[in-house]
Amino acid sequence: MLEIFDKIRKIGQSKANTILITGESGSGKELVARAIHSCSHDDARPFMEINCASVPETLLESELFGYEKGAFTDAKTRKKGLVELAEGGTLFLDEIGEMGITLQSRLLRVLENKTFRRVGGVKDLTVNTRIVSATNRDLGQAIKDKVFREDLYYRLKVIPLHIPPLRERREDVPLLVNHFVERFNRELGKQVAAPEPAVMDYLVRYDWPGNVREMRNVIERAMLLEAQDELLVSHLPSEIRGHAGGDIPTVRSSAVVVDSFFPKTLRDVERVQIERTLEQTHGNKSRAAAILGISRQTLREKLKTFHGGEAAVVGP
Repeated sequence: MLEIFDKIRKIGQSKANTILITGESGSGKELVARAIHSCSHDDARPFMEINCASVPETLLESELFGYEKGAFTDAKTRKKGLVELAEGGTLFLDEIGEMGITLQSRLLRVLENKTFRRVGGVKDLTVNTRIVSATNRDLGQAIKDKVFREDLYYRLKVIPLHIPPLRERREDVPLLVNHFVERFNRELGKQVAAPEPAVMDYLVRYDWPGNVREMRNVIERAMLLEAQDELLVSHLPSEIRGHAGGDIPTVRSSAVVVDSFFPKTLRDVERVQIERTLEQTHGNKSRAAAILGISRQTLREKLKTFHGGEAAVVGP
């Protein structure tokens, strides 16, 4: 995931206009799209999004490209589409694999020529919009099934970014769990402590078929209905409690970074993040502490813990 975060920053700060995000449902593809937009130099520009699977094709066309007055019976006025509204910013097309084959041709024209026509229009309009698409579908198989254009596929994946499922990055589970506990403590006005090792063990062993979205729902439900000051094993759903016993499955090697680099513990993850932030701020501890959301004194204490002192890091 540290490699993915680096890619997100590089993509956001580049002039890349077509990015394809792949991954299972609930793995955080929309969050990645928003992160790419936030890392852009044009962060203040619009971010528009639409789920291609939830809108009928005829309506999806007018939502994307807009329409001219009189284009159809209910077109009382001209309407701008999302492609036009996202000018200079980002258009996120979620579930792109569900887009109809006819509409795919119109999208290909936008990607290749930066031009489009509103429904019922006769004038070509030019746009400069970054197109970020996402899918949990195997587009290679969709091409074989002749329901997805091969030329559009290769045009969309100029910059491919795959988000591995949570079961292939179990090292992230404790970080995510603690993040959601802190978040819902704020939202619900509670003071639930971080899970004890026994509870966390169940959460790490679970395969999370619904990925990060499922985890969010599990933590939120437990804190809403069960937990008062701590999360207990009894607060977890039965499918998670059923994963007791045995060793934690080994993460497949293709899904992780080289063992010598990838952090194995929560402490290692924290150390890597602090060191990278200090590199970005050229050793300026005050700026690094502000980025990390901790005090300068806390940062100094953590550095002492990691390095046995601060001699390795210079700067104010």
